[in-house]
Amino acid sequence: MFITVAGVKKEVKDNLTVAQLVIDEKVETPQYVTVTINDEFVDSGSFESTVLKDGDIVEFLYFMGGGQ
Repeated sequence: MFITVAGVKKEVKDNLTVAQLVIDEKVETPQYVTVTINDEFVDSGSFESTVLKDGDIVEFLYFMGGGQ
């Protein structure tokens, strides 16, 4: 099946979970990443049980603190 990850279309195995995608994509600091699928936020507690579907669009987001 094909999904889009961070703007890049990729072929991945069927029944791929968000948790496995985070590993496969070598996401830095995975404990701090926020994931969206088709512009919907995925609860980090459900990464293991959320299975991606053909055509899904996945983004990895990092929220940074800062300012003065």
